Amino acid sequence: MKGRSVVLDHIGGRAAAALMVDGRLEDILIDPPEGGAPGIGSVLRAVCDRPLKGQGGMILRLPDGHAGFLRQAKGLSPGQVLLVQVTGLGQEGKATPVTTRLLFKSRYAIVTPGAPGLNIARSIRDDEERDRLLEIAHAGMEGAPAHFGLILRSATDGLADDLLLDDIAAMRNLAEAVTADIDGPPELLLDAPDAHLLAWRDWSSPVPDAIEDRAGAFAAQGVLEALDGILAPQVPLGMDASMIIEPTSALVAVDVNTGADASLAAGLKANLAAARDLPRQLRLRGLGGQITLDVAPMPKKDRRQFEDALRRAFRADATDTVLAGWTPLGLYELQRKRDRWPLKDLMPS
Repeated sequence: MKGRSVVLDHIGGRAAAALMVDGRLEDILIDPPEGGAPGIGSVLRAVCDRPLKGQGGMILRLPDGHAGFLRQAKGLSPGQVLLVQVTGLGQEGKATPVTTRLLFKSRYAIVTPGAPGLNIARSIRDDEERDRLLEIAHAGMEGAPAHFGLILRSATDGLADDLLLDDIAAMRNLAEAVTADIDGPPELLLDAPDAHLLAWRDWSSPVPDAIEDRAGAFAAQGVLEALDGILAPQVPLGMDASMIIEPTSALVAVDVNTGADASLAAGLKANLAAARDLPRQLRLRGLGGQITLDVAPMPKKDRRQFEDALRRAFRADATDTVLAGWTPLGLYELQRKRDRWPLKDLMPS
């Protein structure tokens, strides 16, 4: 199917959403099993437990016996109550990363307690449209607490005034209610959005050409077949080339191979193909942390071309990724935020 489509279904009884572009799976969201640590985006009342000396961080007590890790903890003391939001997944056996910089995000607006100011998405470049949206932002935030800020997302471009005002009001009211609930023991104040809500919220720009929401939609649209391919370690790159993606306990290893053609030209071609597809593969597989690429042999003079292709590919990806560069042994290293569960842990056994 040509165009951009959002497919909503369930996997293992849990909400799931797929983004398909021209028939290819570009993103997948699946709700995690119940009973784990709070999901990304949850807002919690937490209690400072103990500082981590030398790291400047603080371990927090979260609801249901879970532990959180706050990186910037200057001025905090054990027993102090905080409102925090989950920002990532803790590695197995480690505390869940959290922040005190809360974001109340909808499809169109983000209310930012503690970060005052009105901002418009940079992707909206028309001056008249930016002026219109700024007027609506002022109206929508009139009378809000002075420390509240607002960001209008790219999906607001051309949106009717009343729809945007309603959306701002909903996020502002939610933010005011949650931030007022500061006293008490650790408690979940706002649950993480499920996969269907995340798809509606974050895949709205550009507007999908089609939305399918029914039982069996994943099978009908080829999502399940695509997921089977994603779960396999080998990724075909064309012309007999491939890359092998293998998570280990310490890092994610990516090995690029040219197949039967061992020429330097084939190596460069395979490396460029791997660079273009790597963000999608990591996103779909839910992989993060340290990522090490063992690229196919290519002339050193072509490394810049490979780096540029990698940089362009990750620029379009929403997950924070640091391109660390080359090691003395000729490997290329990345550091990627852990912002979703590994796909293999979400699929039914």
